[in-house]
Amino acid sequence: MIRSMSGEVLLETERLRLRRFTTDDVDNLVGLDADPEVMRFLTGGEPTPPEKVRDEHLPRILAGYDRRPGLGRWVAEDRSTGEFLGWFALDPSDDGVEAELGYRLRREAWGRGLATEGSRALLRHAFETVGVGRVWAETMAVNAGSRAVMERVGLRYVRTFHLHFTDPIPGTEHGEVEYELLRSEWPPSAPGTR
Repeated sequence: MIRSMSGEVLLETERLRLRRFTTDDVDNLVGLDADPEVMRFLTGGEPTPPEKVRDEHLPRILAGYDRRPGLGRWVAEDRSTGEFLGWFALDPSDDGVEAELGYRLRREAWGRGLATEGSRALLRHAFETVGVGRVWAETMAVNAGSRAVMERVGLRYVRTFHLHFTDPIPGTEHGEVEYELLRSEWPPSAPGTR
């Protein structure tokens, strides 16, 4: 792994650098989760309290690097400027055989293909380097942008399911969707997925 001033770099793409989180990233995470549009399909736009980010989320991310090497969450930086853009994840299942693909980017990074670029790189890493058997992702059924990313990178729709929430956000009534890609299907053959 390459070492940067901020943390170990997992991989680089044409425009992105994905590196480990450090304790210095707390303000970046707080800022990301404070944007109501970023949090729209997660909390209905409510920000994550800063103390929760600092005392729960970031420590859990940092502890995950030792639990399942090669899997976890990584800061996404602009490769040319070093600017914080958000994060990408391959969150491992308990046994490490599967990983959940995730991404959360600042609004300023939307619409530039960065979620697709980072997700493709992580799929390659998951299957070719780590050797997981399945990568899956889920989102609200009404989250068309996230669903489009999943489809562009080769994940296929598996199911729609409904969870019970005591305080549902708008769109919850349409359910959640799950997409997946198996190692036996890698690399995907659909146009635009390589």
